[in-house]
Amino acid sequence: MQKTIFSIMMLIIGFFAISATANLTEALQTTFAMKVTTIADMYQQDIDNQGQDYPVVLHQYGSPELKAAMELERDYFDREQMSCHIGYDVLWSSQDPDYEQDKQFAVTEQGLVQVSLAQGDDVYYELSCKSVGHDVACQVTDVILDKDGKSLREYLLEHCR
Repeated sequence: MQKTIFSIMMLIIGFFAISATANLTEALQTTFAMKVTTIADMYQQDIDNQGQDYPVVLHQYGSPELKAAMELERDYFDREQMSCHIGYDVLWSSQDPDYEQDKQFAVTEQGLVQVSLAQGDDVYYELSCKSVGHDVACQVTDVILDKDGKSLREYLLEHCR
């Protein structure tokens, strides 16, 4: 009898563990999908406007911390009359973006959104997402510029003070 009760208890615990894992997996998949959608929308807006948005599209999709770092760049230019920016369009990893090139979007094991550009470069985006009602809203918190982990936000904070 005790073995039967123990077996039933283990089945119930196992069921709840599987259910919790399934819910967690579903939530992660939803968050990953929203991250990719956010980045895909950002690229589409940049394509539609040929990079002519003001403020730039990355600023529009950026978190307050990324926006603050980008504003340091503008302040530096106003003060010094010279630029401290990275020197190229980070979305396209190019000084002369090809807005028509193919792109592939994926999520890395670290939860970054990877954009693989047809020209051969990869750009990685760190996003922060939060639930707003039944929706999930995501903002870009940083751009990882290369496989070595070079951060746009850190670059701007270091070079634009």
